[in-house]
Amino acid sequence: LKPAAHALFKKLKDEELELLVQAVESRGAWESGCVWAPRGAKQALPPQVLLCRLYRWPDLRQPHELKHLCYCGGGRGGCGDAAALCCNPHHFGRLAAPETPPPPYSKASCGPSWPDEPQHPGTQLLEFGCNGGDWRGKKVPQAGGGDTSISRSTVKDGCWCKLAYWEHRTRVGRLYAVHEASVNVFGELPRGSGFCLGQLPAAHRSRAVRRARGKIGRGLVLSREPGGVWAYNRSEHPIFVSSPTLGPPGARGLTVLKVLPGYSAKVFDYERAGGAGGWRLPGEGPCDPHSVRISFAKGWGPCYSRQFITSCPCWLEVLLNRPR
Repeated sequence: LKPAAHALFKKLKDEELELLVQAVESRGAWESGCVWAPRGAKQALPPQVLLCRLYRWPDLRQPHELKHLCYCGGGRGGCGDAAALCCNPHHFGRLAAPETPPPPYSKASCGPSWPDEPQHPGTQLLEFGCNGGDWRGKKVPQAGGGDTSISRSTVKDGCWCKLAYWEHRTRVGRLYAVHEASVNVFGELPRGSGFCLGQLPAAHRSRAVRRARGKIGRGLVLSREPGGVWAYNRSEHPIFVSSPTLGPPGARGLTVLKVLPGYSAKVFDYERAGGAGGWRLPGEGPCDPHSVRISFAKGWGPCYSRQFITSCPCWLEVLLNRPR
């Protein structure tokens, strides 16, 4: 890699080299600028693959294993300049995929059944809440006030999702409305702008919750992109994700995807969610078909040590508004 990297560095301008050094030193702790490299150069590896291998993933092989992050100019409308592309290694996430063989918590034999018909015809979204660990299709007041549902007023004010933060079975704080195309969710300030979990009420936290909260760190980036919602893991620990569209078409099992640090995953597909009514989880009842659940550092599932996400110390519920 070294000769190829040296050749690439010689082609970069001084200001681009400075940006690259800042990005590498920050290790993604903050959003750095694009580093533009010329297209079409004759070399064994494309510039973005070369630098991602050099600074992040030594086993990386192909460009299709990478995804531009939402704040990268190279990912919007085809790189801005047809003759250049961004090669900032911290402007990419590596695509997450189910492990092979599948871990116990994602086996199709252990999970919920997908209903053939909508559970509640005519209902835009199931109003989703938790009361003593039992999930119900109705409004249920939670710790911190409010309810975990998307209202008609949410559609009018341009909010594309609301975030609810949970500790085991208790929701902490109010719903956080997201209007921008992307949002950072992180543990403590200063980690950038967005949803700071460290500013939520801190009363009566167990040791397990405190330990899990300490692993959130820079957290994750959620972004609304054409066709779906993506999550990029910015923390130093895995996150675990489940949604009705993560499993293969027709699957009757709960899919929980492990997303390693630095990896990206499409956590919700609007087209696949299409005409879905409700979906049911064993022991939890009907769930909102336009929602995503993300647990920080701890996995769950029917064949996992934690059967339900309510057994996870810290988790996030993403309540999506249907695209118009």
